[in-house]
Amino acid sequence: MTANTRITTPFTADTTAAEVMADVDLTGRRAIVTGGASGIGIETARALASAGAETTLAVRDLDAGKRVAEDIIATTGNDRLHTAKLDLADQASVALFVAGWDGPLHILVNNAGVMASPEMRTPEGWELQFATNHLGHFALATGLHRALAAANGARVVSVSSSAHLRSPVVFDDIHFRQRPYEPWAAYGQSKTANVLFAVEAAKRWADDGITVNAVMPGGIRTNLQRHISDAELERIRTQVGGSTEVKWKTPEQGAATSVLVATSALLDGVSGRYFEDCNEAEPNQPGTRRGVAAYALDPEAAAQLWQVSHDTLAA
Repeated sequence: MTANTRITTPFTADTTAAEVMADVDLTGRRAIVTGGASGIGIETARALASAGAETTLAVRDLDAGKRVAEDIIATTGNDRLHTAKLDLADQASVALFVAGWDGPLHILVNNAGVMASPEMRTPEGWELQFATNHLGHFALATGLHRALAAANGARVVSVSSSAHLRSPVVFDDIHFRQRPYEPWAAYGQSKTANVLFAVEAAKRWADDGITVNAVMPGGIRTNLQRHISDAELERIRTQVGGSTEVKWKTPEQGAATSVLVATSALLDGVSGRYFEDCNEAEPNQPGTRRGVAAYALDPEAAAQLWQVSHDTLAA
């Protein structure tokens, strides 16, 4: 498959996760879904479990995670559901989760996130959205690298967003120490980082048989938008291209692109790319909210982000 071949599938924006998984068998495979207790994380985990995967919900709220696990067991008949504590904004929590994992890992879905929050910082002084959406997942994935390599064909899904079009990674001031804090710019930067992570991890981990891709799940009404009013959401939905450009998906539709990238034979060997609506995205066209920004696929920025992330966590 040449680097310039855009990947297309029979699936669309309306496809559900269950439809993607209809002919997939994950018996004997192990999966982790971060943020698996809410939103599209629930339906991503349900779809993986429905195909037989041993699935771990990596969650901040263990009680919520256990309730979701019980529901997934009841609806899929797969009792190989686990819950584990994971707070991506807390590096000690990430390290504890990694230390507790044993054996190979076939699928890692970096799904959890925080969107457009008020200005908040971790104890290290890191801006919360970047710390959660990128640095936490970076530490998790790199910490689990050995387990992914042991799986002989592992897949990592980095859940990004069309909001990456709002901002590249501003390396001169990632944590808004000099520039005024703006919630959407911070979110957009973190979502660009999710794509750049996939680009660089794909390169670094190719010899380990690990593929890493980024996805845009679509607009889904979930707890992710808890910091945003309904009026603001509607304004965002309609501000570009009229009210028809962005349509809300169901959580089942929102999880479809994640599980496609995580499991489909159509994507064997495909890595370092960005998918939306179950197909590889086209380059973004100015004035639209579709496609992928060139800066999000820039290999130099991807390499720089990896180094910055490594140095930040090592400090």
